[in-house]
Amino acid sequence: MTDTHSTGANCTDTTDVLIVGAGPTGLLLAGDLAAQQLSVTVIERRPPGTGNPTRAFAVHARTLELLDARGLADALIRTGTRMERMRLFGRASLDLTRLRTRFPFLLITPQYEVEHLLKARALKAGVDFRYGTELIGLSQSPASDTVTADLRGADGTRSTVEARYLTGTDGVHSAVRRSLGLPFPGESVIRSMVLADVRLTGTPPELLTVNGVGDAFAFIAPFGDGWYRVMGWHRTRQADDNDPVELDELREIARLALGTDYGMHDARWLSRFHSDERQVPAYRTGRVFLAGDAAHVHSPAGGQGMNTGLQDAANLSWKLAAVLRGQSADPEKLLDSYHAERHPVGSQVLRASGAIIRLAMAGTPWQRTVRAAVAHLLSAVRPASDKAIGRISGIGISYPAPKGSHPLTGTRAPALRLAEGHLLELLRDGAFVLITPPNTPGHTGPVPLVHAHWTDDRATTLLVRPDGYIAWAGTRPAPQTLDAALGR
Repeated sequence: MTDTHSTGANCTDTTDVLIVGAGPTGLLLAGDLAAQQLSVTVIERRPPGTGNPTRAFAVHARTLELLDARGLADALIRTGTRMERMRLFGRASLDLTRLRTRFPFLLITPQYEVEHLLKARALKAGVDFRYGTELIGLSQSPASDTVTADLRGADGTRSTVEARYLTGTDGVHSAVRRSLGLPFPGESVIRSMVLADVRLTGTPPELLTVNGVGDAFAFIAPFGDGWYRVMGWHRTRQADDNDPVELDELREIARLALGTDYGMHDARWLSRFHSDERQVPAYRTGRVFLAGDAAHVHSPAGGQGMNTGLQDAANLSWKLAAVLRGQSADPEKLLDSYHAERHPVGSQVLRASGAIIRLAMAGTPWQRTVRAAVAHLLSAVRPASDKAIGRISGIGISYPAPKGSHPLTGTRAPALRLAEGHLLELLRDGAFVLITPPNTPGHTGPVPLVHAHWTDDRATTLLVRPDGYIAWAGTRPAPQTLDAALGR
């Protein structure tokens, strides 16, 4: 268990997987791979102990399921506050208690709480952390079964690491993406958003306070320790990111958007930023993968950024582990499925968050009429509301299934209580879970497998992937059919 600076000049280390970036996405990926007895090295440009200014506060239901499958959800829930309804545009109210999950709510907790739990898990599993180290280049060739990363320490020391695979989870300014020469097409959707961490004299009536009125938009979220993160935007005040910020500017925006600034004072941090909508065209380039903000970035509307990155990592980790452990019949096809499954999800999140922020910033009478109509639709029409909360929470996301597959194939496995325990608990070893009718004899396959049984007499057989999605399903399958599915 290590947590160190990189050392040594002109040395070459080897590892199964090199992860660039120690944010939530990289930490979850690292912990998953190390838990499968693979060697994992994580490099991070920041010095050890340096705080990561966070914009993420929302942990959605699907992410909580993934954390529960790693034994972390209960600890994280203790750090935050549950919110059972989401408000959009000040009018639409989405009832999260209708989600069919063990976690029918939005958890409000700072990103650093997520990082703390994921890093502790990764360290326990034996991940090698190297802080104060940056990627300055990488190379790979078709003839090689490794990727070589050139690194530089904070003191200028150069070193190299040879890895069987490399993943860039190093954010919107990804050095990995730049080293691959990949474009990051898109545009800025918000300019001159003002951020601050402040104390408040008055307490907001709701856990998340957000509203847009006229030309102003503001958002307030609690850290849980007396500090609040405040974001504000005004249509007519478009400044450069490097322009100075004063608390009075944010106070005025809050008063315009929310009717009050809640007596904000004692700002410990002030900044100005812009929010982009961008997505890399390929999540995989040979032995190199991109995940999280390195692959896609979008507006903060809906709080889906960190959640989407964590779900990227959960999708990729079991596939990399299967290939590295020689458990895949077709390694290239399996690794290609990461892009095939997650790139469409990233595109959908860009569209959804973009639509929310554009409606929130509606400036013309016509745009405000559309916003009012959408708010009414989401509040009054239950199928529309259910679809919205399913997409935002991640619960409603499915993956493409082969033609002729059972309708459940590619869908998220629901919250299942089985004879051997809850499905999420059975997934904690990172293995597939085979669910069959009672008294069905056990099966073995080329990958780790947990055999569980229904508590009733239903006839469906499910094969659930380590990330909680259904890989295959059948009704009273013949033994040879099930054997073939397990082989695939």
